[in-house]
Amino acid sequence: MFDKERQATEEKIRSYCSQNDIPTPDEIKWMRIPFSGEWGISTSFFQAAAEEARSGKKVVVPERAQEIAAAIAQQLGTPEGFSRVEAVKGYVNLYFSAGDYSRRVIDDVLTMGADYGRGVDKAEQVMVEYSQPNTHKPIHVGHLRNMILGAAICNILEWAGYDVVRANYPGDSGLHVIKWIWNYQKNHAGEEPPEDKIRWMGDIYVEANRLLEENPDLEAEMREVFAQWEARDPDFMALYEKTHQWSREGFDIAYDALDIPFDIFYWQSELDQTGKDLVADLIAKEIAIDERPEGAVVIHLDEILGLEQEKYRVMVILRSDGTALYSTWDLALAPRKFSDYPDLVRSIYIVDVRQSLHLQQVYKTLEIMGYPWTDKLLHLPYEIVNLPGNVTMASREGTVVLLEDLLREAEQRARELVQEKNPELTEEQKHSVAKAVSLGAIKYPMLARDNTKIATFDWESALDFNGQAAPYIQYAHVRANSILKRMEGALPESQLPQHDLAPSEIELIDMISRMPEEIQHAADEFKTLRITNLAYNLARAFNDFYKQCPVLKAPPEVRAGRLRLVAAARQAIANTLGVLGILAPDVM
Repeated sequence: MFDKERQATEEKIRSYCSQNDIPTPDEIKWMRIPFSGEWGISTSFFQAAAEEARSGKKVVVPERAQEIAAAIAQQLGTPEGFSRVEAVKGYVNLYFSAGDYSRRVIDDVLTMGADYGRGVDKAEQVMVEYSQPNTHKPIHVGHLRNMILGAAICNILEWAGYDVVRANYPGDSGLHVIKWIWNYQKNHAGEEPPEDKIRWMGDIYVEANRLLEENPDLEAEMREVFAQWEARDPDFMALYEKTHQWSREGFDIAYDALDIPFDIFYWQSELDQTGKDLVADLIAKEIAIDERPEGAVVIHLDEILGLEQEKYRVMVILRSDGTALYSTWDLALAPRKFSDYPDLVRSIYIVDVRQSLHLQQVYKTLEIMGYPWTDKLLHLPYEIVNLPGNVTMASREGTVVLLEDLLREAEQRARELVQEKNPELTEEQKHSVAKAVSLGAIKYPMLARDNTKIATFDWESALDFNGQAAPYIQYAHVRANSILKRMEGALPESQLPQHDLAPSEIELIDMISRMPEEIQHAADEFKTLRITNLAYNLARAFNDFYKQCPVLKAPPEVRAGRLRLVAAARQAIANTLGVLGILAPDVM
C-alpha cells in the first residue's frame, strides 16, 4: 500500500539531501507510527546528523537531526496520498488520510484474497529441519511441539517470500532400534502389526526397556543383535527393512492427520558410513584423537580453539567399539544438505533446547574443518511439552500420551462443543468442523507460547471459545462469514467511507493492515508468537466491531463500506490462521 507515494517521497528526500550536501543512506527506513487516531509512517535523520558530526562538522546531533527533518518536511509539503507532514525530534512523520488508508487496506485484501500478507519473492532458499522422530518408537504428545513449530516456521518463511525446503531427519539407527528388534525377535517373532501400528510398536519398545531393566544380563543378547546390524547381516537387514516400513507408515498417519508436509527425508542410517569416513578424516587431520580401544574418538574443542574457559568441552564422535553416535551422523548431515541444496542461505535446525551444546559442538567442528557455510547453520530451540501436573513424557517408561489418542480425544471434545453450539449442522458438517476445531485447539497453544518456555497442554484453555485460543479465532471467521451469507447481491464496489469511522472500525482496519509487516517480522525473528498474537488480536478487533457496528441494518451508504470491511476481515483471519496451519471453518 502507498508504495508509489512512498517512493516518490523518498526521491524528494534524496534530491533535497543531495542538493544540500546531507548524507543519505542507500535505503530510507520507515517505521509505523503507533496509531492514535490516524495512520502514519516515520523516518529518522539522526544517522545523517551523526555522519556530519563524524566528518568534522561542528553539530549537536539531536539539534541537527531536527533541523534536517524540519527542512525536509517543509520541502515535501503535503505529498499525494498523505494528509499532513510534520517534523518532530529529528523524525519526519507522514500521516495518511484515514478514509483513503482504510479503502486501500480493504481493497488490497479483497484484491489479493488468499495471498494477502505474502511478501515478494526474495529469491533465497532456506531449509528447515524438523520433526526428527525415531523409528521403532511411538509418536506422542512430546513430539507435537517440534512438528507443529517446524511446520509453522516453514509457513511463515514461505509467506515472507523465501523458497523453503521442508526436511525431516528421522532416527532409524542406534540403540533404540536394536532394542526393539531384539525384543521382537525374542518375544514377538512373526507377528504382524495391527491397524494401530504406532501403539503396537511403542508397546514393544517399552517392553524391551522393562525387560532389560529387570534382567541386565539380557544386555549381552542385545549386543549380539547390535553386531548383526554392524555386520549388515542379510537376515537382520531384511527384518530391519520390514519393521522400518511399519514405522514409516505410522509416521505418514501422523503427518496426514496434522497436515504436515515434507520435501525431503534424511535417514540417519544413510549417514552411518559417511559419518565414519568423516571421523577417519578428522583423525588423519589430528583434529580428533583416537583413544580406542580403551576410549572413544574425541575432539577437545576448547583446547583446539585456545579457550581458557570451558565453552565447547569435549565432543565424542565415535564409540570405543567403532559404532556411530548422533555426533557422527550430524557431522555427516550438514555437508549433505549443502551438497543437495548449494544455494541455501540458511539451514535451520528445530531441535530440543537440551541439545544446544551438542549442536554448538557440531557447528564449531564443521567450522574447524573449513566448511564455508557454517555461518548459515542456526539452531532454533524449543522446550518440552508436559502433561497436566508437570509429568514429563518419556517413551522408554511409557509415560506418554500417544498422538492418535490426543487427536481422537480432541475431535471428540470439539464435536461435543459443536453439537452444543449448532446442533442443526449435518453430520458431515459436524465432522468437518470438529476436525478443524480439534486441530486448531492442539496447534495454537504450541505456537502461542515462546518456544523456549515449557508448554503444558490443557483442554480447558485449548478449546476456549472466549479466550486466546484457536476456537475463539475460528468463531470470529464464522461470524464474518455469517454476515456475508445474509448479504443481498454482490459485494459492493470499492469506495471511500461515506461516514466517520467508528473506533472499532479503525481498530479492525489497523489490525488487518499489520499482517504483511508482522509476517516479515515473524520470519526475521523465527517467532510464531507474533502470528498467534496477530490472529487473536484480529479476532478480538472483529468481535468488538461485530458488537458495536451494525452492518446489514446500517444505512445504505454505511452498509456498503462495512460489508467490504467484513469481507476483508474474514479473509485476513483465514490467512493468518492458514500461516499457523489452522483451518478457518465457515460454520461452527
